Amino acid sequence: MKNEKIAICIMSGGLDSLCAAAYVKNYKKYTLKIISFSYGQRAKREIIQSKKLAKVLNSDEHRTIDISFMKELYGNSNVLTNSKFSIPSKFDNSIVVPIRNAIFISIATAWAFSVDADLIVFGAHADDFHYPDCRPKFIRSITNALNAGEEDKIKNGIRRKISIWSPSLEGITKQKLLKLGHKMLGDIIFESWSCYSNGKRIHNALVQCGECESCINRKMAFSRAGIEDKTIYAKN
Repeated sequence: MKNEKIAICIMSGGLDSLCAAAYVKNYKKYTLKIISFSYGQRAKREIIQSKKLAKVLNSDEHRTIDISFMKELYGNSNVLTNSKFSIPSKFDNSIVVPIRNAIFISIATAWAFSVDADLIVFGAHADDFHYPDCRPKFIRSITNALNAGEEDKIKNGIRRKISIWSPSLEGITKQKLLKLGHKMLGDIIFESWSCYSNGKRIHNALVQCGECESCINRKMAFSRAGIEDKTIYAKN
């Protein structure tokens, strides 16, 4: 096996996944391979931003995986893939996309086993306790399950055992993650896309809505971190 430390970073194009990837690159000294998912989400803009941010992070490789068939399977189960419903401004169970992180992590791990990576990274932080597939309990459970799926090759030294890391495992809040990200990346963090919608057009520019739960959480995090929010919103 190679001595190089390779991390597969799941990047949505949002603030949390950007800062988590930067943290692993700068503090844990991993080479990054970045993976993004088109899963039928309303926020198509996040895919565009993830490509730009992967370049900013100087990732070794970036792949966008098309699993947009999930939109049909999800049906009316959530508002992020079904545009018939309005997106709430505060947390509601309608925001939860069924086992979305489990799907992303499983695909990312298949890639990790194939390229001799040993770390999967996603941006769940300590404030994401509303989401079951962001909690440490879930992370530990899926880590064990995925390693069990390749346990023979791991025992024989053919595969590296994988670890799954997110800021939530270290008790890092969104506010603290944001501070770390700003320290590492500066104003680049404002190029991230948090909006659950595909944005709104203001004078021919597509900007984040400023009204959905994710935009509101973004505003609050900047305020609590004491960082001037230079994001342009349709509604401040």
